[in-house]
Amino acid sequence: MEDFAAQLAGVKTAAIAGHIRPDGDCVGSCLATYNYIRQNFPKIHVDLYLEPIPNIFKFLPKSEEIRNSCEEDRVYDLFIAQDCGDAERLGEAAKYFRTAKKTICVDHHISNDSFADENYIYPHASSTSELVFELIGREHVTRDIAACIYVGIVHDTGVFQYSCTSAKTMEIAGKLMETGIDYSKIIDETFYTKTFEQNQILGKALTESRLYLDQKVIASVVTMEDMRQYRVLPKHLDGIVNQLRVTKGVEAAVFLYETQDGAFKVSARSNGRVNVAEIAVKFGGGGHARAAGCSMEGAPEEIISTITEEIKRQLTGGKTWTE
Repeated sequence: MEDFAAQLAGVKTAAIAGHIRPDGDCVGSCLATYNYIRQNFPKIHVDLYLEPIPNIFKFLPKSEEIRNSCEEDRVYDLFIAQDCGDAERLGEAAKYFRTAKKTICVDHHISNDSFADENYIYPHASSTSELVFELIGREHVTRDIAACIYVGIVHDTGVFQYSCTSAKTMEIAGKLMETGIDYSKIIDETFYTKTFEQNQILGKALTESRLYLDQKVIASVVTMEDMRQYRVLPKHLDGIVNQLRVTKGVEAAVFLYETQDGAFKVSARSNGRVNVAEIAVKFGGGGHARAAGCSMEGAPEEIISTITEEIKRQLTGGKTWTE
């Protein structure tokens, strides 16, 4: 796929959307593209559809223009799906994807099956935001766009500590910093700063975590009752699975939280020997070799048992996965 400018030629209406329960990379990449179109193609009517984003990202330029509802019937000339492995994960916005005259997908998930007309998918990229930087071009990256892209990269690399971080990632980060963004404040306020309630639920999740497979796997569960007790929402649980992952000696971490329909959202992280994307895909999810997720029904211990059996199968195979 060529750059965004080539794809936008002749387009009068465009829509942008990312995956359900948007995280930093989803929000950052989508807002970067939205700001780019608004700034450089003023004649294009563009809409951005995302589920309500976490408050920590609402400082990003034009975040107040995000549409949370897809009630209107519209047919767009172009639909851009970002940071999303399949059309179903677009949520309500999937209906606009299906009716659009042309579709594009920009993503870095290894489980992506190239579901759009045009696809820009590179699993080795640190983030979708990194890919958006390439498609926009350095000369078009304003300070506003840079802030969005930087947020996305920071969150999908764990502040440049995950294995997906490359020399190119660091080079791009440096170029973003040159635009004058307050990069240290962005990291502190969107990645590290937690509310008192978030710290409490993190403490509970760590205290009640359990080890499996001869201490090679760690897992923890947060129920709807727990969330009510600590006055938190699912979006406030970010970071728990990553804290579990850095437990000394473990190969993989599994974190479950209960959703409104009684099912559980499963997040898995690997330290190298386990391909958690392979496991997530098996249960209808997706992601990366070292970071993936899915939704499953059943009792928490049954779900953990099922996942750990899959992890055990991989560990006995002895293969180390990299991205």
